[in-house]
Amino acid sequence: MNEQWLSVFPERIRSLLLKLPPLMLSGLEEVRIREERPLEINTGGQFYFLKEDGGVTVHPEQGVRTGREESHRLLDLITNHSVYTMEEELRKGFITLPGGHRMGLSGRAVLSRGKVEHIRDISGFNLRIAREVKGASVPVLPYLLDNRGKNLLHTLIVAPPQQGKTTLLRDLARAVSSGQFGTGREGWPGLKVAIIDERSEIAGCRRGVPSFDVGPRTDIMDGCPKAEGIMMMIRSMSPDIIVVDEIGRQEDAEALRQALHAGVRVIATAHGAGDAKPLSPLLEGILGGKLFQRFVTLRRSEQGFAFKVYDEDYKPLLQH
Repeated sequence: MNEQWLSVFPERIRSLLLKLPPLMLSGLEEVRIREERPLEINTGGQFYFLKEDGGVTVHPEQGVRTGREESHRLLDLITNHSVYTMEEELRKGFITLPGGHRMGLSGRAVLSRGKVEHIRDISGFNLRIAREVKGASVPVLPYLLDNRGKNLLHTLIVAPPQQGKTTLLRDLARAVSSGQFGTGREGWPGLKVAIIDERSEIAGCRRGVPSFDVGPRTDIMDGCPKAEGIMMMIRSMSPDIIVVDEIGRQEDAEALRQALHAGVRVIATAHGAGDAKPLSPLLEGILGGKLFQRFVTLRRSEQGFAFKVYDEDYKPLLQH
């Protein structure tokens, strides 16, 4: 078992988590600490409260409660004993940890001129555990290909939070960078991929080196705002494919348009309901016009991922 993320927790919380059955521990997706309230976990989309003996329950009154001292200790560990050096991350409401894991934070927002300056009295923590799933893109990838150009079509992946958008995006980057396009396309060369990883979640870089397998021909701009990173990578790394997570601002859309005009293919994700018409009115307003040739919606299921693929006119091509 290699669960390095456990080291971010104070000893008592870590020991409780280690009492979980190995299969449940290896499948953890979230660990939620709320000060003076029961410790909660999410495994396989099911939520439970931890008990003192290492068991789980759906009854909050039976769960182990965490206190102020553990909150302070946890904040100390995730900021490497220096809260002040992490002010920018704290302002965003999360800290990205080694391995691409994200620790969400809640507390009291301190405002300056109507904008969040920083967060004080942090009492809520949510660790979202990142794991790569090699092969996650296999069912959907053939529907995203430009067979004539031996390339990808401009693709947007749309789903609600925690349904696997980043996991799918990461595996798509690995597959196309490695030249793994599927049966009948074994001779296709791998493509140059540029990942703009604003939250350090796609590649999970540590000191610039990815901790996930994102392919041999992939370059990463880590911790950089998406719009700026897209243009930097186009100018400096001549990519075939731009990969970017969670678009949603006007400047993101403008940078994507410039990438398309430069002949670079784009794979992106966005939050959305993932229904018959993938784009929400907000996203349609931001993107304006047909930027994408394929839309993928997905949700988690007991069998793994459930996919739907649509063409640029939202006509269904695949339901998996």
